[in-house]
Amino acid sequence: MYLAHSARKIDDSFIPAQLYETHAANVLKLADKYGAEMAPYLSEQSRNQLLASVHNAANFHDLGKLHPAIQAFLHHPVANKRLPFSHFDAGTQLCRQYGDLLAAISIFSHHAGLPDFQDELASGYPFRDKNGKVRQFTDDHLRHLENIHNQCCNLPAFFKFTAHLNNINFQVLMRMILSCLADGDHTDTAQNYNPGCYRSADPELNPEKRLLKLDQYVSSLGTGNGDKRNLLRQSMYTSCRMSEINGGFASCDSPVGSGKTTAVMAHLLRQAQKRHLRRIFVVLPFTNIITQSVETYRKALVLPGEDPSTVVAELHHNVDFENEDLRYLTALWRAPIVVTTAVAFFETLASNKPSALRRLHELPGSAVFLDESHAALPVHLWPLAWKWMSVLSKEWSCYWVLASGSQTRFWDIDEISGDYKTDVPEIVDSGLRDKLSGYEQHRVTYKSDLLPKSIEELIKLVMSKPGPRLVIMNTVQSAAVVAQRICQQYGRERVEHISTSLTPADREKTIAKVKSRLLHNDDNWVLVATSCVEAGVDFSFRSGFRELGTLVSLLQASGRVNRNGKYHDSEMWTFCMKDGEMLTKNPGLKYGAMVLRSFLEKGITPDPSLCNEAMREELSVQGDKGEYLATKLMREEENRDFKTVCEKYHVIDNNSATVLIDPQIVDKINHGKADWKEIQRNSVQIHYHKVNDKFNLPLIKEELYFWDLGFPASDEIYNGFLGYMQGVLLWEKKKDAPVFL
Repeated sequence: MYLAHSARKIDDSFIPAQLYETHAANVLKLADKYGAEMAPYLSEQSRNQLLASVHNAANFHDLGKLHPAIQAFLHHPVANKRLPFSHFDAGTQLCRQYGDLLAAISIFSHHAGLPDFQDELASGYPFRDKNGKVRQFTDDHLRHLENIHNQCCNLPAFFKFTAHLNNINFQVLMRMILSCLADGDHTDTAQNYNPGCYRSADPELNPEKRLLKLDQYVSSLGTGNGDKRNLLRQSMYTSCRMSEINGGFASCDSPVGSGKTTAVMAHLLRQAQKRHLRRIFVVLPFTNIITQSVETYRKALVLPGEDPSTVVAELHHNVDFENEDLRYLTALWRAPIVVTTAVAFFETLASNKPSALRRLHELPGSAVFLDESHAALPVHLWPLAWKWMSVLSKEWSCYWVLASGSQTRFWDIDEISGDYKTDVPEIVDSGLRDKLSGYEQHRVTYKSDLLPKSIEELIKLVMSKPGPRLVIMNTVQSAAVVAQRICQQYGRERVEHISTSLTPADREKTIAKVKSRLLHNDDNWVLVATSCVEAGVDFSFRSGFRELGTLVSLLQASGRVNRNGKYHDSEMWTFCMKDGEMLTKNPGLKYGAMVLRSFLEKGITPDPSLCNEAMREELSVQGDKGEYLATKLMREEENRDFKTVCEKYHVIDNNSATVLIDPQIVDKINHGKADWKEIQRNSVQIHYHKVNDKFNLPLIKEELYFWDLGFPASDEIYNGFLGYMQGVLLWEKKKDAPVFL
């Protein structure tokens, strides 16, 4: 009796061992299914290679587990011990001998991740186990292992297909093949140890029906009192819905308050209907926008009898787990409409890790709405992102809409588009765009005071202006410090605070409270926040203040001030802070801030028409470093250095761990009863360095931590006002520790 997984006791349940043939058959069935679902969206050449390599990789991915020593361990496992050695070498070598190098590389990578090809080629044993004894056993017993596999599994034979890959992007194809294998493997393993952890079937997109439902929803909103701006919003919806686009890219340049959320969705559903697409992605720059957008889409798109959470998935950040006990908690892209962040989306495209790549196969044949696209990525990451987007459009039938309220056609910049220039037509005609933009001209007056200020000086400036007031700081800690100081001086009722130091669940509560205060004309208070409120959040303050950052950030922040033109004297201030007082700097804004400072010092009024110039200037100010970062990433991708690209491609320069706040969810995880949505809603992201080296947070299970600073129970280390920064500021006070970045 050959095993794939050992028996295990989880909580009070006993999970019997899984037979090798059962796991092999299940993984093959799932991986073939994932490949077949992608196949209609690929060229014939890509399709045949994908299907062959996915099939072969899935069929033989665990061949090495038939090694006697591994079988002995699986039959009699030792607690907290891993397999005696890696099991990929046999399947890898078998696929190589049959001539399917892509399947071989997928098997080689299905636990460790896609490697740097340069390192593998230089190792002397490329795509082989580096343990000589393992290689020797494989070479001596490969045919015997294959015979055992064939006898006990009775699976379809090796699928031979040889293609010339000259016209296919190898890197994206390789990630897609591994995606199918990894998802099949992880899904079956998760279902084995956590029966019922996945739905038997997911809803389909049904674009025709959802478009009709969206039409009804928008009609129910009416045109308000029939004022000109509301009528223009209706025209915006109709224009987007009826726009005819035949290429792979389109742009939606629309200003604040034009109804972009529903208008672009109508366009995407109509395109999905025409192109027979299977999924829609909405990619947003910041986490807290997601809940607002998801709420709208669930009201507007869910059909009678459907569970809204299965139709519109809400993914705040990557929740990926390699650990067999935690795989059932991985957040996937299986819903017909997926709303996620630019961080989660683009870092999945860049990943080499099976736990992240397992969702990538859901992307081909999708429409992608990249909202506030100019704010999605740091400038130096755009060239490689644009290459991936172009490949996914040309070879994998993805359709992209790049939306922005800041008129930033960054794809026209040669340093970004490179060899992938393409036509990106507008889906809204210029006449309507001009009418919508007319409301922007006198909405705010831009002011600046670039003399560095203390916290007291900043608060004095802020409180001297009419409220309600919005203050945006460059870091999570700075926002918490300023919010705490205002609270101490003026009372808790005069200040609110929003940043990623709050869990998504608590951010939702604060956003709802802020909206209520704005709605009821409560004017003598301040919202202190980070850039997470700059785009897509339906806030309208009377006065705005933003710490010196990029031009795009300033323009986005101004969209939260006098949003509907209610006031005649609204100002948007740019300010700088002195060092010290526990304030911190954001190094990622260094070059963009230099460009904006130069504009302001020259007396240039911030305007969306300057965005392309600002991006060019930022690349120029970075000089050799900026060119080096962008071109080196492109070169590493060309060299197939998957691991290096994954390590360097960070949308936010922050290698973060998932840290849970709620002890009840910790208890659920320890008993195998948690849900990834619970984890997402009740956790925060904290840099691994701080988690391990500074705070020494307790590890719940591999890759998950708990927010416990070891203080007495009477010390509050998390609350709904400052989030986990309540504990950080207390730590700084008690421990006199270095500044938390």
